[in-house]
Amino acid sequence: MGMLDTHIPPLSGITMGMATRPPPPFTATHTPGATPPLSGVPVLPTALALTGWPPVDKIPEPNSPEVQAWMKELEGITIPDILPTKDSSCAADPEAAAEAEKRGWWTCGGYTRTTDIAACPDKLHWGVSFDDGPSPYSINLIAKLKEKNIRATFFVVGSRVIQRPGILIEEYMNGHEISVHTWSHTVRMDLRFCRFSIEQDDRVRAISLAMGMVPILWTSNADGGKFDSNDWRVASGELTGPQVFTIFEDLMRNGTSFNTGFITLQHDLFEITVDLAVGYTLDAALSHDPKFVLQPVGECMGMPAGAIYNETKKDTAAASVTASVPEVTQAGKAEDVDATKPPGTSAALAVVAPVWGFLSIVGLAMVGVLG
Repeated sequence: MGMLDTHIPPLSGITMGMATRPPPPFTATHTPGATPPLSGVPVLPTALALTGWPPVDKIPEPNSPEVQAWMKELEGITIPDILPTKDSSCAADPEAAAEAEKRGWWTCGGYTRTTDIAACPDKLHWGVSFDDGPSPYSINLIAKLKEKNIRATFFVVGSRVIQRPGILIEEYMNGHEISVHTWSHTVRMDLRFCRFSIEQDDRVRAISLAMGMVPILWTSNADGGKFDSNDWRVASGELTGPQVFTIFEDLMRNGTSFNTGFITLQHDLFEITVDLAVGYTLDAALSHDPKFVLQPVGECMGMPAGAIYNETKKDTAAASVTASVPEVTQAGKAEDVDATKPPGTSAALAVVAPVWGFLSIVGLAMVGVLG
């Protein structure tokens, strides 16, 4: 585990094209059989085989023997006949957008189902999450979280885990929750390599539930505005550090108006997004008045730590999945939404969370990623 990087640029200097620093040094120290600091969770398994996987950030070949074998998990399950959209956005597929409510399309319109987790149930409780790692800069984030005694949920990309398994283990052994956020981070289905499609609708819900997983979505306002920090837009050059920090302040202000808690989206893939968290947003969250309770998603949902991993969960009953999906729990608009829109009612007021599986933000969790 590395030391916390204290050379964070000033907020105004966090922009695309900023001078980069070498990734922090990292030495793996945990061995198979080591016990994490949480009661009831699996011990570290034997070393992960690092060969024979699909290429990094590439969609697995659907005709491969592995994928075909995993498809058998869906035998006997009725999957809604919903065609994938062009690029998971409302604007690119107006025909699908017009049916967003019927599709239960969260990505376009903010529609959820009662099987989704979309917010922490208790007021001022904050489900802290980071997407798209592990990256070389995740070590800085882990160190900051440890210094501030914060635990989070890391939604990891499978192929990046194969690149950096030691960093994933470091997250797990520091008491953070691990879930998966695709194999390749593409819009097309990755199936069990990642158990996720970036767009979220009833088709994806049915597949995930059939595989023993539950969708997690970051929180939306009643009008569909989402609790996305937009930190990734700094890395893409669309926003600056100060602009993203303003969005983050808006999210905190909106979160205090809810009768429930909320779940936010941040990223640990880029140096820029980690610098924003380590230098600015985490401290702002901790110093906010009224005080927030910062927690991993599973913990904020009241799930025992052992219940979110396949190896230790107590209830192994699978959900019954058919084309008849739960009722929509939030009205939304079939249009792209702005994360800074004014507050409304949380999307999670009617959430019923199965305890037999864990999940991923706008994705699906492979509960047993360590096993």
